[in-house]
Amino acid sequence: MSAPVRSAASRAVAAVRTPRIALLVLSALAVGVCLAFLFTDLPGKWEYALGLRWRTVAGMVIAAAAIGAATVLFQTITANRILTPGIMGFDAVFLAIQTVVAFAIGPALLVSAPPLASWGVELVLMMGSIVLLYWWLFQRRRLDLHVIVLAGLILGVLFRSVTGFIQRLLDPDTFAIVQDLTFASFTSVDRELLVPTAVLVAVALASLWPIRRELDVLSLGETTAVSLGVEHRRVVMHVIVVISALVAASTALVGPVTFFGLIVANLAYGAVGHRHLRSVPASIAIGVVALVGGQLILDRVLGFGTELPVVIEFVGGLFFILLVLTGRAR
Repeated sequence: MSAPVRSAASRAVAAVRTPRIALLVLSALAVGVCLAFLFTDLPGKWEYALGLRWRTVAGMVIAAAAIGAATVLFQTITANRILTPGIMGFDAVFLAIQTVVAFAIGPALLVSAPPLASWGVELVLMMGSIVLLYWWLFQRRRLDLHVIVLAGLILGVLFRSVTGFIQRLLDPDTFAIVQDLTFASFTSVDRELLVPTAVLVAVALASLWPIRRELDVLSLGETTAVSLGVEHRRVVMHVIVVISALVAASTALVGPVTFFGLIVANLAYGAVGHRHLRSVPASIAIGVVALVGGQLILDRVLGFGTELPVVIEFVGGLFFILLVLTGRAR
């Protein structure tokens, strides 16, 4: 074998190995951060503290898996690196549901209802409204995907405006309860919701395995994907259903987080590239490191100086502006 051929082969092998090594490093780092959060500075009654920490870590891992994967998938079908389900208004549906229920029947039902029942109702309403809307626009009306994205942005603003108006009509006690329910929290996850949420997220992600190669082609654009034999509308609708399930599960578990997916998805692209077999697991690993590591720093270093969702939204907003200013939206 000639020297140029050997050189090209070695470069190709290195190009393949580098994303794999990066993914292994991210996975090991995620496991290490989780272990550090669980076992560092355990008090005397470590059984009780470890149970609380395990619940927090489990909730963060599930949320990272759902948000990270949903953002990567959404950016694949929209061919845009700054759009996320949160920016598109998926989370606004959750806020509208909580506010309308509190306004219509009072906060007593929201507070006293069994957690699993509330989770199920929120999940069905969120998934049903999102899937129905996108099915009607994309399959029934057969509108262009970019028109649907624009419609989603407008509807997200509309939902938030209506939610804000209704919240002004609530009495102070009801408003306080609604605000508490709609604010993201990673440390007060209900134990009963962990298993059903984890099962839903796992099933949604597993359904992507048969179309993993079509997703890679889909990221090249609709025209290219169709020319290569991908049934664009079928695959996109499948992905939208998966995204709606992931976003609904995560939001019902920990609350709405707008910019978190934007951060982890773009960091995953930089670490392992855009191939979904690597970018989705990488986004999950980075999400776990960010959430668990961030909470570890807030708990043990800063002493609960602030809430983790506040830090995430602040950093994510700056990251969003940076992507826009540097022209890395695509």
